[in-house]
Amino acid sequence: MTVKDYDKIINERLKSARYKHSRNVAKEAVRLAKKYGADTEKAEIAGLLHDITKEADSSEHMDVIKRAGIELTELEKASPKLWHAISGSAYVQTEIGITDREIIDAIRYHTTGRAGMTLLDKVIFVADFTSADRDYDGVDKMRKVADKNLDNAVLEGMAFTIADLAQRKITIAPDTLAGYNELAFFKGKEKNKEKT
Repeated sequence: MTVKDYDKIINERLKSARYKHSRNVAKEAVRLAKKYGADTEKAEIAGLLHDITKEADSSEHMDVIKRAGIELTELEKASPKLWHAISGSAYVQTEIGITDREIIDAIRYHTTGRAGMTLLDKVIFVADFTSADRDYDGVDKMRKVADKNLDNAVLEGMAFTIADLAQRKITIAPDTLAGYNELAFFKGKEKNKEKT
């Protein structure tokens, strides 16, 4: 399949605003991939497909997840906002036939992040935060950070998510906390090295 084929699939599955967002994420992902040395074709594909099941109903999410043999944790079952990333990664495998683990994982972790993120994971995570259609409070700061250091942008995105969820007293995905702690730990070690 080509990028055009994937574009056609999401155009048929998503409403126009979500389709536009997916195209913007793909465009930003390609830009970030060029800047930081990731595979631009994989970045474009993962960016296009990252929200492929975003508008699915709960029964479709669960059906796709079950058919892929994925067991949700209790926290995941109770967190509908996480379902589209999980079902999306399953959908691209079972329905589209994508076998590239990097693309599958970048879709799977684009919402939460995780410890041990690949370069492509980071590109898609940040592109979703900084795409041209985003206009939340702090997006300009995120874009500036993304242009200077990809790891710092991931850390900034995770900190934003954790603070927002904690403020609303909503559960925080363990993957997000693990990813944040890993990046914050390494940043702390770097700062200590600079002082010595």
